[in-house]
Amino acid sequence: ALMAGETAIHPTPGLGARPEFWMLGSSLFGAQLAAKLGLPYAFASHFAPDHLDSALAVYRRDFQPSEAFEKPHVMVAMNLFVSETEEEAEYLASSQLQAFVALRTGTPGKLPPPVRGYRESLPAPTQAMLAHIGQASAIGTPGQAAEAVRAFVSRTGADEVIFGGSMFDPQARCRSLRLAMEALTG
Repeated sequence: ALMAGETAIHPTPGLGARPEFWMLGSSLFGAQLAAKLGLPYAFASHFAPDHLDSALAVYRRDFQPSEAFEKPHVMVAMNLFVSETEEEAEYLASSQLQAFVALRTGTPGKLPPPVRGYRESLPAPTQAMLAHIGQASAIGTPGQAAEAVRAFVSRTGADEVIFGGSMFDPQARCRSLRLAMEALTG
């Protein structure tokens, strides 16, 4: 029998760890709940940017201090694809762009290999959809990516940024992150 406050779940690794709880959201509801509970709030802007600005405003306006957090704390998510040239970064991003299009057209599947000139090959409405989703993306050279990240942080007032970005080649993803880190911290 379990005693009060006990659970039959034993996480491994991590037993005894005291993880920090966050609210991850992409809507006003998550922002409202995080504010009410005094939790830090992460917004999934890398694939659902529609309610980003209003959710952050609601979260900051309605935040109630908790034992863990005295004031609001925001993380935003960005897609990041960095290479030495803008063309190569766009090529690396094309795997994720294809996956977005497949998901939005009801044909999801495994991450496809990259395609040169993918975005330009699409009809205008699909290009517009990708541009809309991509407002939380940094695709380009290290300098271009750093500029996009800084602009997004300025827009959102985020305390932290988490980077995603599905690439077909894991080594290219590691290189992309390394180039971005050097540009952002150098």
